[in-house]
Amino acid sequence: MDLSLILLLLGGLIVVSTALGLIIKTAEGRVKKQDGLTRIDPEILGEGIEFGKIGTLLQFSTEFCTKCPGTRNYLERVATEHPGVNHVEVDLTNRQDLAQQFNILQTPTTFILDDSGAVAARIGGTPRPEAVTTGLEIAIKREHDSYVI
Repeated sequence: MDLSLILLLLGGLIVVSTALGLIIKTAEGRVKKQDGLTRIDPEILGEGIEFGKIGTLLQFSTEFCTKCPGTRNYLERVATEHPGVNHVEVDLTNRQDLAQQFNILQTPTTFILDDSGAVAARIGGTPRPEAVTTGLEIAIKREHDSYVI
């Protein structure tokens, strides 16, 4: 192979990789409004799990997640600032069934639930503050369909 062709292919690979990385980074931490069709029963998450009276910040983590402790601290602080909102953390390290059931491909992943346990919003990756606020507004105002199929 010609050296210029190798360099051209290498340069193209770098550009494509950088573009994909930027696209993924831009989407991370942003809220995705859900249709409210998925309702979560706290019993499937583990013993002693209690959802909030008006909303729940449900964080899925793993033992080896480096961003999860910071996310936990932030979501706990948000929950204490909003009466009736609880923060619940579920470790997926030994719960692959939940990861598959809820299609969780990265940790942390945060579900924002309304008072009935319906998923109002989903945030993949470290949540941005405005995403959590928006997600809570969606859950509290019930700007989603809150029925179960």
